Amino acid sequence: MAKVQKIKGFADLFPDEAALFTHMERIAREVFPRYGFGELRTPILEKTELFQKSIGEDTDVVGKEMFTFPDRKGRSLTMRPEATAGVVRAFIESKTHQPGKVSKYFTFGPMFRYERPQKGRQRQFHQINAEIFGADEPQADAELILMLRAFLNSLGLTKLTVELNSLGCHECRPAYKQALTDYYKSKDKNLFCEDCRRRMDTNPLRVLDCKVDACKKLVADAPVITDHLCSECEAHFADVKAILDGAGVSYELNPRLVRGLDYYVRTCFEVTSLDIGSQTSVAGGGRYDGLIKNLGGPDCSATGFACGMERLALLLGGLEAAVPDFYLAVVEDAAANEAMLFAQQLRDKGLCGEVSFSGGSMKSRMRAANKSGARTCLIMGGDEMANKTITVKDMVGDREQETLDRALYLASL
Repeated sequence: MAKVQKIKGFADLFPDEAALFTHMERIAREVFPRYGFGELRTPILEKTELFQKSIGEDTDVVGKEMFTFPDRKGRSLTMRPEATAGVVRAFIESKTHQPGKVSKYFTFGPMFRYERPQKGRQRQFHQINAEIFGADEPQADAELILMLRAFLNSLGLTKLTVELNSLGCHECRPAYKQALTDYYKSKDKNLFCEDCRRRMDTNPLRVLDCKVDACKKLVADAPVITDHLCSECEAHFADVKAILDGAGVSYELNPRLVRGLDYYVRTCFEVTSLDIGSQTSVAGGGRYDGLIKNLGGPDCSATGFACGMERLALLLGGLEAAVPDFYLAVVEDAAANEAMLFAQQLRDKGLCGEVSFSGGSMKSRMRAANKSGARTCLIMGGDEMANKTITVKDMVGDREQETLDRALYLASL
């Protein structure tokens, strides 16, 4: 019978890798509440129309990359390709918003996009997201970037670059889009890649984000958004930069930086690293005023970011394995049950360790104890079973092996 294999682009995370993800989540839970954020958990499945309305039907995500299927009643469902739309939907349904109230949430979890698997990106990938609802001030954008930097620094990541741009607003962006369209018309359309030829009509800003070298050269002299900002957007962007400057956050202005989803306005940013290959972005986000209202909610501003956990894991490398407190070596089968019960008493004391489930030679058991890396090897055989004792061997120091009363040993811990 042929064996069943995992789906392409979906990865199994064994303990060493899973520990990295748990570590990232733990650090986020330590850092984010310091800024007033609370954890929100949303479903993996949502109605397809949520992403069509929020991300935009002309985006690559909706047009090419979503895992979409009908349920048993024929309703179209989609496995979330990103987290923000679901968080917004939950926020609207909760009906908790009040004028002047600011809400802050962070989330963890898997996302799904049908892309070509590559280093740092799978078809099932994981993100850490943070969102602020109800604050249209530039201070909210700056706080989000400061919190992201604090999180990444707490992970030990410092060799990172913050790229910053403003995308304008719905008032000033149309003129910029027209300037871009006019620029594209001055070029030979056939020199652009197929995706960019389509984007010129549907989403001209996305042409600036193309990774194809030929397209990069063609847009090198294209108009920049920061030359087309209205006075309010200019002032907003200036305040964001001033706060980052005051906090000592170094950043690079990148007028070509755009976000891949349609709902972004004004501030956008990315954190990049050159240590993980061609996919350099490890986190990104920005402001998306108008999305909540467009999805049927209150007229409420919003800003947020997402961190790719697989890419962060590549930068982190690995964690030092936890050192077990004990390895309990059973050298006679008859002692296996009693050894297991004694190990449970040790674990109740807060110790961690393993038990050999059955007996074996002293040589094989000591080999297993060495392999486990435990600080102490505890030995239980017939004599220890009969006398209610335990033999203790120090695996890291120079203390001599000794046999102790089990009750007294437990009391000494």
